[in-house]
Amino acid sequence: MKDERRALLPLPANRYELATFKAARVSIDYHVEFDDHFYSAPYRLAREQVEVRATRSTVEILHKGQRVASHLRSYSKTHRYVTDPSHMPAAHREHLQWTPSKLIAWGQSVSPAVGEVVETILRTRPHPEHGYRACLGLKRLAKRYGHERLGAACARALPMRSPGYRTVADILKSGMDRVPPKPSPAPTLTIEHENVRGPEYYGREAV
Repeated sequence: MKDERRALLPLPANRYELATFKAARVSIDYHVEFDDHFYSAPYRLAREQVEVRATRSTVEILHKGQRVASHLRSYSKTHRYVTDPSHMPAAHREHLQWTPSKLIAWGQSVSPAVGEVVETILRTRPHPEHGYRACLGLKRLAKRYGHERLGAACARALPMRSPGYRTVADILKSGMDRVPPKPSPAPTLTIEHENVRGPEYYGREAV
């Protein structure tokens, strides 16, 4: 009995948790979907087949039997993306220093039109973070073409259905920002009153 007791291993520090396993594929944005939430994996695994192991408190991502990511499980109804910054490509880490309010403030510092385009980009994405790349693209356009031309291009893009980075970039590339916009046609003045006779009246009298 004593010999058996000496051979026993200590009990695990944590209690056993039931786990759910699910096969998944890492999407192009290096996240994996589980239970209507999206958990990041190292970006180099984009499009790779993985396995998700989820307990009540954690979500782990396994690739070829090796754990490559571990997250606290999220139950939030509004913030469904759980991202580890170390999983992001270096270019995407630039997003972390920006917030929607900072991006809008930058746009407004260039011109009201740029600020409005930035607001539109952020407002029309399911999550503001998805619009960061387009907004940072506008910043690069400002360095390349200057604030004045960027402002003119955004002003021209605003009346379009979806003013975004690609639209503004195309306007700058084609030089359309330097072409004065066509003036709007003057509105036709129509006066309706019981004492004012229209052309139909005079045409009827002439018959």
